[in-house]
Amino acid sequence: MNRVNVIEKDYAVFINNPKHFLAISDFTVGGGISVVENVNIIKSTESLESSKQSLNNDKRRYIAQEIGSLNYFKKFFKNIGMYTFMENDLIIQDFTDKLKVANSPKGFHDAKINISNVIYINKVLSKKDLIILFKRVTKVKAKYLASLNLPLHINNILNNDDFLAVLCAVPKNENDGFDDFDIDELDIEKAIEESVDEAFKRFDLTFGILDYLVSQGILIGDMIEAGMALVDDADVTDELKEKMEAQLLKSLSDINIITLLMAAIRTEQDFTGNNIREINIDENPAHFYADELLGLSIANQIAGTKAAFNFKLYKEVKPGIIYGLPPMLDDVFAGLIAGCMTKILHD
Repeated sequence: MNRVNVIEKDYAVFINNPKHFLAISDFTVGGGISVVENVNIIKSTESLESSKQSLNNDKRRYIAQEIGSLNYFKKFFKNIGMYTFMENDLIIQDFTDKLKVANSPKGFHDAKINISNVIYINKVLSKKDLIILFKRVTKVKAKYLASLNLPLHINNILNNDDFLAVLCAVPKNENDGFDDFDIDELDIEKAIEESVDEAFKRFDLTFGILDYLVSQGILIGDMIEAGMALVDDADVTDELKEKMEAQLLKSLSDINIITLLMAAIRTEQDFTGNNIREINIDENPAHFYADELLGLSIANQIAGTKAAFNFKLYKEVKPGIIYGLPPMLDDVFAGLIAGCMTKILHD
């Protein structure tokens, strides 16, 4: 690693090797396979064309990539130098004193989270081996990000504009051969996983129950309206709606309610993806009632046995948002809404 120099400017980060890299990348400038001395990560407020003149006026070969932020960190493993560049438009906002939600000033249509990498392998590799490594890194990273099971709307903005460069040393002269190479010895999986985990820590980016509700298209206001739809022994007033909102937020802070809701959300994902061999949710088996058990448990957790009667009503009528939910979720949220309505009307 001692041949690699990192030069930090307010407009760019330069990764330099006077003895050159063999590089494979998807960079905007110089993407593909090439031998270069400089890997230039340039803040997008700078023009790549003007940067070519100022940063490479001695005509040394380079590759270059624009990025919105120069926020990055370095991690080193055996024979691996990992440079992780991070862009994030999300912030975690307080929703109540106990609940938070991920949001973006740009809105989720334009927001982005990018975790990009420049990886240096301190070995002399062939072009073939470098291509194998590039593919391996891409697959490992995609697989690990998928395993995080992030909320759908977060996944939709994750790594849409990330970049990757894999670099290695080049032979000192034409007569030198390549180093013995075993990709498993490099422990690429560990390097990528630690890189992603560290990026999320530095973003201070975590997700909670409100984020998973948003990912399902379920908003607090929609649940309030669904709750009010079946009120027949009281006036639907602003005060009643405020009580319902307060009770919903209180219930969504209950670890038991969160656990039951997440069990339903995760199970729905597995059912939708046909991930469980023994279950075909499209068949709608008559003996399947686990969703009702979850919904009833939520209603009971909030308002006791009295809520069981309201749960049955909300389950059958499916007012408002409940009607449009998939099979595992409609009963669960019927239980949440029925429990909250029972609590505010009868306590």
